[in-house]
Amino acid sequence: MFLLNGQPLPLDTPFTADGIQYPANWLRLTALEEKEAIGITEVADPAPYDDRFYWGVGNPKDLDQCKANMIAQIKAAAGSMLAPTDWKVIRSTETGIPLDAYTLTARANIRAASNANEAAVDACTTVDELAALQLTWPE
Repeated sequence: MFLLNGQPLPLDTPFTADGIQYPANWLRLTALEEKEAIGITEVADPAPYDDRFYWGVGNPKDLDQCKANMIAQIKAAAGSMLAPTDWKVIRSTETGIPLDAYTLTARANIRAASNANEAAVDACTTVDELAALQLTWPE
């Protein structure tokens, strides 16, 4: 990232320095010495962070709220995976037509994975641990 007078200079954007207009590609085409000659400094990009779990680098959000959000996402994902076969369950309930074994097994696997994912979320004791958690779902 480049700074001019403490202000960020986005790449591929024209800018003006000391009354001189520079084209959009100037930062890409010039050497660091040329940039420094007009007062441009290069600084490292800020460290990335997952804004689902952190307010900034090293600044975690509330663990209980993060857990609640993640469990809500798990429930929504399970609901989305179950939805395509919900009509079969309703038909079976209303008409007595039995569900096929494949559908019963697939739905049971989705519910089991959802329960296991929720248990894994509940077991986390830190935001770092929660952020590193890899959820698993049936294929």
